Amino acid sequence: MMSWDNLLQTPELPDDQTGNEIDRLILRVFSTRDGKKLLTHFRQITIEQPTWFPGEDASHGYAREGQNSMIRDIERRMARARIEK
Repeated sequence: MMSWDNLLQTPELPDDQTGNEIDRLILRVFSTRDGKKLLTHFRQITIEQPTWFPGEDASHGYAREGQNSMIRDIERRMARARIEK
């Protein structure tokens, strides 16, 4: 059964997938021509759009912020991988 405790736990990565390896993988994928186009598209439909409009249920804003955080995480990991090179 799913609970708040399950949502707050950090998932364990297999031994061969450390944070640094994931950062480098994300950098490789999104540094290609197609990857850059895809990341630009993701950014346009998430971060560059309002997270909430007056009259909408507040939970819509929470869900939209979750989408935005995924794109920010990708960009943060890419920057971190560039520094580690």
